[in-house]
Amino acid sequence: MAPAVSAKTWLAVIGATLGAFMAVLNIQIVNASLANIQGGIGAGIDDGGWISTSYLIAEIVVIPLSGWLARVFSVRLYLLTNAFLFLVFSAACALAQNLPQMIVLRAVQGFTGGVLIPMAFTLIITLLPKARQPIGLAMFAISATFAPAIGPTIGGYLTENLGWEYVFYVNIVPGSIMITMLYVSLEAEPMKLTLLREGDWAGIATMMIGLAALQTVLEEGNKDDWFGSPFIVRLTVIAAVALTLFLAIELTVKKPLLNLRILFRRNFCFGVLANFLLGVSLYGSVYVLPVYLSRIQGYNSEQIGMVLAWTGLPQLVLIPLVPRLMQRLDPRLVIGVGFVLFGGSNFLNIYMTNDYAADQLFWPNVIRALGQALVFAPLSAVATAGIEAENAGSASALFNMMRNLGGAIGIAALQTLLTKREQYHSNVLSQQVTMFEQATRTRLDQLTQYFMSHGVIDRVDAIHHAYVAIGKIIQKQAFILAFSDTFYLLGVSQIVALLAALMLTRPERIEAGGGH
Repeated sequence: MAPAVSAKTWLAVIGATLGAFMAVLNIQIVNASLANIQGGIGAGIDDGGWISTSYLIAEIVVIPLSGWLARVFSVRLYLLTNAFLFLVFSAACALAQNLPQMIVLRAVQGFTGGVLIPMAFTLIITLLPKARQPIGLAMFAISATFAPAIGPTIGGYLTENLGWEYVFYVNIVPGSIMITMLYVSLEAEPMKLTLLREGDWAGIATMMIGLAALQTVLEEGNKDDWFGSPFIVRLTVIAAVALTLFLAIELTVKKPLLNLRILFRRNFCFGVLANFLLGVSLYGSVYVLPVYLSRIQGYNSEQIGMVLAWTGLPQLVLIPLVPRLMQRLDPRLVIGVGFVLFGGSNFLNIYMTNDYAADQLFWPNVIRALGQALVFAPLSAVATAGIEAENAGSASALFNMMRNLGGAIGIAALQTLLTKREQYHSNVLSQQVTMFEQATRTRLDQLTQYFMSHGVIDRVDAIHHAYVAIGKIIQKQAFILAFSDTFYLLGVSQIVALLAALMLTRPERIEAGGGH
């Protein structure tokens, strides 16, 4: 028989996973409303991106710190304090009057919200017995894979119907429930402030500098022409030096911030790699689809949200069933099927046309949702099986940080690919559309006649309008082909993730725990 788990323990796990869900949701829910937020606070399009970037930088920096800080201040005090501050700064973001205020508030919101992600994961693998961890990890999967998928749906609906401020106010009610659950379920423990004297301060400093610089490079690189920008070059050098020093420090000091040696364990190493590639496609597809639907199909935020809902809703049905599948099947088989479905859903989108919209995206999105639901919980369980309690914080930090880092690198790669491939396809199409082709001359005549019959009196002006119209058609087709290429890259990333998953061994502890 599997050991019984008290109601108080389940309350703590559920409260913590609710917090993780909200923290992840706040990335995509704000991105879906970014244009409206920029207009509301008078931010320019280029600078407005920092509304998201500041949150992401703070979140990725705090994730590795959370395990150590929880030991210093106690899990209960650390979680409750950050959960409360997350709500306070969520509401404050809705009241921001200008861009500098919003950037600062979003950074603090990200720093407090980022704590909730690894702490939920840590509680699952420390409070729950092995036989019950698949249930906890399935709950955490809702925050890791369902939240990014459903974020644009919620954000689009709130923005179109209530106003952009409500993408921040939406945190208050579930956040209050989360705080209540954590308050009554987590045991009070004494703080260990003496650990501050023993802190790996050199590791902390190099990690924070390195991750902040790297995240900024990834977020701003494509916009600033990558290494054509001295700013990006300087930040890249800083990131490379700082992260190299961080690795050297962590592998040599007696009490490191993160125990990187657990990466030498086969399952954790390949699990982290597969999780990193999952992040590439998970966050990458949530980035690509809204851009495509907005730019090519002219959808508004709410319409985009309705399309993306089908990448999330099926997960709610399947994720609760995953622990049962893990009991009856080899969890590696479940992971493999998940990656095949996720990768296949991307390959279904590589032949996009001008009419490729909501109806055509329905089945790829449903298949993607099924794949995501199957991957996360068993991958987490196999990767972390055998991790000792003292290494749980390091395992949680590395596992969750690498998924977020995969998302950041994936989005940066997709932005660059989209730009370069649009230029490539535009050049190819332009070479084919010449006045030597009868089809081109016919189309030009048709458009000239169209413009003359719709108010353009001078034939020369009408011909000019026709040339411009053909140029726009070429550019649109080039973009559609470029979007197809981005889905091809996402599909390839999941094939590589599948190969990493095939290197996993079946851990005895999951097998034994699941079999009772």
